[in-house]
Amino acid sequence: MVDDMRFNYSDLTPDLIMDALDLSGLRLDSGLIELNSYENRVYQFQDEDRRRYVVKFYRPGRWSRAQILEEHEFATRLAEAEIPVAAPLAFAGETLLDHQGYPFAIWQSVGGRQFEVDNLDQLEWVGRFLGRIHQIGASKPFHHRVRLDVESMLHEPRQLLASGEWLPSGLAKQFFGVLDELIKHVSDAMTLDVAQISLHGDCHPGNILWRDGPMFVDLDDCRSGPAIQDLWMMLSGERHEQQIQLDTLLAGYEEFIEFDSRELALIEPLRAMRIVHYMAWLARRWEDPAFPRHFPWFNTDHYWRQQIATLHDQLEALKAPPLSLMPGW
Repeated sequence: MVDDMRFNYSDLTPDLIMDALDLSGLRLDSGLIELNSYENRVYQFQDEDRRRYVVKFYRPGRWSRAQILEEHEFATRLAEAEIPVAAPLAFAGETLLDHQGYPFAIWQSVGGRQFEVDNLDQLEWVGRFLGRIHQIGASKPFHHRVRLDVESMLHEPRQLLASGEWLPSGLAKQFFGVLDELIKHVSDAMTLDVAQISLHGDCHPGNILWRDGPMFVDLDDCRSGPAIQDLWMMLSGERHEQQIQLDTLLAGYEEFIEFDSRELALIEPLRAMRIVHYMAWLARRWEDPAFPRHFPWFNTDHYWRQQIATLHDQLEALKAPPLSLMPGW
């Protein structure tokens, strides 16, 4: 298994990419356009029939073959149910190809503009499709994909950050002090016994394109977890604004599946987990030259002082009453 902390894509050359695409039988009629992706390497191209495609080379060592195939199977099931989700194409019956140690997959390119999270009509539409996605996700659990839990999202990141030299020595004590307090609050909250279903997992507005309606893309982080994980990242602004957004989302969502209102208490714990996991993700990928180039501020005093302030703010959010459903919901 490749050590994905040290892997850096240095040998993923244009010639290797072209040879890999030849395995699919597609013939390029354009150059490769690199798309924004740090975890994997993603390129858009056009074939000789002027059809546009996207190829993704998965970071070796991050997911097992079984986990990637389960991602593909989930996307395919959703697409077959006429849910607008980008699903990988099959070549000779296989959605996951491999070339010189690189697992890769190909999708038809889907265009669209940014989903407007402050557009309540669009938000309700997204809620309907998330309800359908969760209806299918609840019917068949993942067996290979990871679970959204405190161990992988908080304890492992803490261990990684403590074992490296990313934090300035003068800030480490303060940082880990507030982090440990946050971990305790989140750990207590995440003992709530709610259903664990198959999720998109990273359903932020940037992973929803808008054409004649929503198009859900990038299931690379699909996993098992509570339904609220695919909803809370749609909420932004002041508390009253989030309340309106939540009610709008759920108006569409509950046309297809019931929402367990107890999960509202998990919004801030899940946000805290995402904040900490992101810091550790940058540390884990620091050996990849793309990361120091794109995130040069990561190992600076200013960045870590900001993170200490962010963790303090998140602790206050964890102590505040959670959002609630409107009366009569």
